[in-house]
Amino acid sequence: MAEQTQDPQTAFERVQLARHPDRPYTLDFVERLFEDFTEIHGDRRYSDDSAVVCGFARFHGMPTLIVGHQKGRDTKQRQFRNFGMPKPEGYRKAIRAMKLAEKFARPIFTFIDTPGAYPGIDAEERGQAEAIAYNLREMAKLTVPVLVTVIGEGGSGGALAIGVGDQVMMLENSIYSVISPEGCAAILWKDSGQAARAAEELRLTAKDLKSEGIVDQVIDEPKGGAQNSHDEAARLLDVALCERLAESSTHSVEERLTRRYQKLRQMGKWGTRESTNP
Repeated sequence: MAEQTQDPQTAFERVQLARHPDRPYTLDFVERLFEDFTEIHGDRRYSDDSAVVCGFARFHGMPTLIVGHQKGRDTKQRQFRNFGMPKPEGYRKAIRAMKLAEKFARPIFTFIDTPGAYPGIDAEERGQAEAIAYNLREMAKLTVPVLVTVIGEGGSGGALAIGVGDQVMMLENSIYSVISPEGCAAILWKDSGQAARAAEELRLTAKDLKSEGIVDQVIDEPKGGAQNSHDEAARLLDVALCERLAESSTHSVEERLTRRYQKLRQMGKWGTRESTNP
């Protein structure tokens, strides 16, 4: 695929970049930013879920935990990773690993990149909604630093289930929304072809969410998007993670929990913008 050299101008162009097939995924960043990565498998209740990757590693020599969504590059990998859409066992694996990190006082890095939680009947039968809700509650109580980065798509509860943290960051061309632009357009205007209009109204870009106070930092990407240089994207992310981890580590446990709870509540703020339509 040809390299994109122009930065996106519209919200929907950023949506397309967030979904770019060559965009770096969680394991691409793990390879470039962490050492001695040892993956954790299984939720100890049902099975493993390859749409969620968990493992201990070292970040600049510091023992840490990594939790992230993982998509696939080709058809076989996409099927194996379920297109980055976790089932309940993926979220239960994630919180199991996070509590293990808390036990050993290790900071947690989470990387969000999913169109949403898997909506299949089997996932619902095994308690998809309960698994997401449980993660929200338990992540809010973790005593160790939790740093969240949206690296691609941040789709609804499927993203939020590993998105409760002290610091929430987004890569410049990532998105974070309660619904996809296509889904929103289909509901509001009965026409998924109006996805570009919906993307603007949803205010799902990193810049929009930073202005709303939902995310703390927008991380620059290489010109044209992170897909153009995984190494440069990782370098820029590395700088942000170091700074935010240092900041979060200075907070007491009580302060950390208070700030995290307030941040979670901020996501539920309801507001309206003045309409430009007559």
